Amino acid sequence: MTDPTDVAVDAELLAEPRLVVEPGVAARVSAVATPVLQGMGYRLVRIKVSGDAGCTVQIMAERPDGTMLIEDCEAISKALSPVMDIADPIQRAYRLEISSPGIDRPLVRRTDFERYAGHLVKIEMAVAHEGRKRFRGKLNGVEGDGIRIIRDDVRADQDPDVLLTMEDIASANLVLTDELIAESMRRGKSAAREIREDLGIEPPPPEHAKKARAELPISKSFKPKPKPKAAPKNTKEHRLAAEKKKRAGISDPHEGD
Repeated sequence: MTDPTDVAVDAELLAEPRLVVEPGVAARVSAVATPVLQGMGYRLVRIKVSGDAGCTVQIMAERPDGTMLIEDCEAISKALSPVMDIADPIQRAYRLEISSPGIDRPLVRRTDFERYAGHLVKIEMAVAHEGRKRFRGKLNGVEGDGIRIIRDDVRADQDPDVLLTMEDIASANLVLTDELIAESMRRGKSAAREIREDLGIEPPPPEHAKKARAELPISKSFKPKPKPKAAPKNTKEHRLAAEKKKRAGISDPHEGD
């Protein structure tokens, strides 16, 4: 059974505007695609129109929780293709591609910057900040109308803590790291499991399992068990045993170690 609170949260996330929008032809495609995606329960992330090897229209989309499966891409393509044919936002033949944002995804909404706090990001500004347009560092949360990052590309005499105005950002992308890959895998597995539960293919977990699932860490570090230390060979018992073997004419294979 769907939680009404979750429905309200999803509706709010679906209606959240993007901070980074495309101009020109991509803007026309966005005007056609956005209502279709929202009606299906997805959010538009980015539109890219490429002229390489013919015209390709790539539409990135996601669920409100940030996940996206192959089945989602197929459903969107099937629903959006006829609408695009009728609206005809591009005056030439094109190939439509629906994709997930990917692991090193673009960050285009305020909630994106909130959700991925703690991860490494690359940002390019439309308006320079203190004479600089490109920044890279750890995303350290949202403050008012700005995002804070801790730069990893500064000199020793520079302050790494920077607050950038969100509306001045031209593009922002996550940087691929082991921690980001681990979190993406965890989100994908959780989303697939929830879909199977909603379809009745898999029974919903009991309450104690839900709690354990929520508290499950992203990864566990493996620590090998320490090897038992070899007994010292200079004990009284060892010396007596060695002398006894010598008198009996038996050599110690470890002698001289």
